[in-house]
Amino acid sequence: MNVLKANTESANERLEKIRRRLDTLEDALFDGRSARDIVDEIIARVKRNGDATLVELTKKLDGAALTPGTIRVTQDELDDAAEKVSKSFLATAARIAKNIEKFHLKRRRKEYELSKTPDVTLGVKRVPLMSAGIYIPAATAPLVSSVMMNVVPAKVAGVDRIAVATPPDRDGTVNRHILAVCGMLGVGEVYKLGGAQAVAALAYGTETVQKVDFIAGPGSVFVQIAKKAVYGQVGIDMIAGPSEILVLADGTADPRYIAADLLAQAEHDPLAAAMLFTDSEKVAAAVPGEIEAQLAKLKRAGIAKRSLDNYGAIVVFETMDDAIGAANEIASEHVEVQTADPEAVLAQLRSAGAVFLGGMTCEAVGDYYAGPSHTLPTGRTARFFSGLSTDTFTRSMSVLSYSEKALRRASKKIIAMGKVEKLDAHINSVRVRLNDE
Repeated sequence: MNVLKANTESANERLEKIRRRLDTLEDALFDGRSARDIVDEIIARVKRNGDATLVELTKKLDGAALTPGTIRVTQDELDDAAEKVSKSFLATAARIAKNIEKFHLKRRRKEYELSKTPDVTLGVKRVPLMSAGIYIPAATAPLVSSVMMNVVPAKVAGVDRIAVATPPDRDGTVNRHILAVCGMLGVGEVYKLGGAQAVAALAYGTETVQKVDFIAGPGSVFVQIAKKAVYGQVGIDMIAGPSEILVLADGTADPRYIAADLLAQAEHDPLAAAMLFTDSEKVAAAVPGEIEAQLAKLKRAGIAKRSLDNYGAIVVFETMDDAIGAANEIASEHVEVQTADPEAVLAQLRSAGAVFLGGMTCEAVGDYYAGPSHTLPTGRTARFFSGLSTDTFTRSMSVLSYSEKALRRASKKIIAMGKVEKLDAHINSVRVRLNDE
């Protein structure tokens, strides 16, 4: 990785490429067609042909020969997975699930009343969604932790029905650790489906797949494009596509830690973005060597190297304030703050999926253990999306109650507005209650 100076042509070009990453990936051509066109076709085919399309695409894209009768994981398969994983793994998963549950129980919003008098009550009622589909990636790396990071907040929120979709292996089975965690969490509705076809099936339903009201979870570019495409038919959590990390570091930071954390995200996917913004030329100069040394020891070194070549960046800014301003504009999924005063930097951060303070708070702590969900917005959507939580799986309903006395007191103003808008039935609905002709 080359060290770039902020506001130079090379730095601006590199950062613009990262900013436009999601749009570029949506427009990328596969066999002469854009990713968006491919997703639109898949969705249309699933809507039209249901299970037949799911079977066909699973064979073509995942190499697994399914039938309509084997799309859904059976209880026997769930039980078998629980028996085959180690007890130590289940104990670890249970502890992590507990951490997630404790965090989201504390975070859960409560119902409240804005005002209450003998004549008027105004308030907000929070209600859980009736059904949610959770997508769990399992292509190059089965994201077992994502089962807990998505399902537990949904359960804490009180969602009535939770369905999981995850791609099968070539032999038509699902990763046993994913299934074991589903079983541990009480999720019995699991489908052997990946990609845009899984999203389409959850959104529209098929002969086998029961449709849901909401779809959440991380996934490939195709999964996230599909989520955008079905939005409106169902709700979605966010755009949680190829991973990102941005490290904000000053001269006190350890280049070894920075390199390790950039690589931890780069190993996810060649489309991941790993960035360092710093005001220290010394730290910036030391990181590339650390990356090379650590890269040589990684099993997924090829993926990580392609990621850094594609979307890696080390940029030196004049001041930390300048670096923070650029970080807010990039709006990375993960932002690590490795500075002498992390809290001061946090006070200035406006756009990030999640923030990790201090040199000891590696991003893996959030991925695997701490409690906040690791399903976070990507592609600069952290400017307006939040990370997954119980809020994701609930909605609010305004509640109003007026007595006759209160309605009479407000009637003249209501009628006046109805006259301006020329909506006579609105006016009449007030007058018939007050016997006012």
